Amino acid sequence: MFRWETRRVNGGWERRLGPIVQGAPGARVDRFEIYFDLVYVFSFFIIARATAADLSGRGLLHAVLLLAVLWWCWVIHSLVANRIRLGEGFVPVVMVVAIVALFAFALASPQAFREHGEGISGPLLIASSYLVIRLVHIGVYWYSIRHDRREVGQIRPYAFELAGSVALLFSAALIPPQLDDPQVGALVREAIWIALVLGQYGVPLVTGTQGWVVVSAEHWTERYDLILMIALGESLISIGVGSDVVGGPITWPMLLAATMGIVGVSCLWWAHFDLIAPAARLALHGTHGDARTRMVRDAYHDFYLIMLVGIVMFALGGEELLHHVGSDARLDEPLRGPGMALLCGGVACYLLGSLLFQLRTLHTISWTRVGVVLVLAAFTPLAVHLPVLVALALILATQLVMVTVEMFLFAGSRHALRAAVLEERTAHEAYETAWRRPRTNELPPGGS
Repeated sequence: MFRWETRRVNGGWERRLGPIVQGAPGARVDRFEIYFDLVYVFSFFIIARATAADLSGRGLLHAVLLLAVLWWCWVIHSLVANRIRLGEGFVPVVMVVAIVALFAFALASPQAFREHGEGISGPLLIASSYLVIRLVHIGVYWYSIRHDRREVGQIRPYAFELAGSVALLFSAALIPPQLDDPQVGALVREAIWIALVLGQYGVPLVTGTQGWVVVSAEHWTERYDLILMIALGESLISIGVGSDVVGGPITWPMLLAATMGIVGVSCLWWAHFDLIAPAARLALHGTHGDARTRMVRDAYHDFYLIMLVGIVMFALGGEELLHHVGSDARLDEPLRGPGMALLCGGVACYLLGSLLFQLRTLHTISWTRVGVVLVLAAFTPLAVHLPVLVALALILATQLVMVTVEMFLFAGSRHALRAAVLEERTAHEAYETAWRRPRTNELPPGGS
């Protein structure tokens, strides 16, 4: 009787809102997924804001741990979205619950590692929100494969991972307040979070690609490219909003610093999206079976996180730079605090992630980028003592030299790649037009 009632209710959902629709090899990202991504970007923004308020080694550790846990949620989310069309049927209604929980996770992020006497406990809200997000994802995914006993068995390790992750998060929320020494409690909480991240990222290494199904290479690459581009845009917002320059007087030094920062972000975009991202997309299309899922696990799961950390570091350094310029400080003085180190480290971290991504997906390496990473690593101890304008100009010069050299070195490969991508896009658009024409009475070009 209970089983019959459950089926009847589920049938009602599907009759009213539509059933779960499976993904297809040529599936693309839909608008609902982009809407979901905006909440993730809000989370990145809040983490950056919290880190800017506590710009210390410990604050950066907290930011990296939060980003790692949030990124693990994103990876699980992208696996679900690749298998199921999130914008179809009753799935969007269920996903709104995950969006609300993710928003709560973001709001609680500044208090994830400390207790406040008033309001809801931040660590407890983080644990509860995380539980809801993951339950929604695993519930929707299980519902879509519930009739396939083999696939249900394959996701079992991630059910155990979910249980362990939630247990650790609630332990991090409940155990430290019971300790007499707050400093010891803080260390215990950080240790639990480190164990959490190691456990989450260790699961795919232990289980291999079990439970990972990449139906559409196009959807997967587009989804990850979009979240990285949105994160780059969010870094500009974080720099501008966080530095309190809005509404204040605009000065030439501020305008110069902002311009150089935007050019720097544009170089970061170019470094990955001009050649590496489209070439990796074609490589993933040409890889199948277990080789594809292993490439996805290594390149997109791990190395995109490194690039994301680099973007956040660059944004924090850019914010410190505009704070310095906006406080009437001179450009011939060194930047106070860790801002310049964050700018150098952010660019180096981003390029390192892109290099590892390139090596894993394309089996090639750009020695120009290796050189830039080494130069920035060696330059960082010196940059913190140089005048702001000189240090920033040198950081930007390394990026511009890299872009210019690669434009000449890889001109032939770049033109060939662009031609292949344009040919594919043109053929796809022509097919769509031909399919749509008899259904919409659309006239051919030049027709009457």
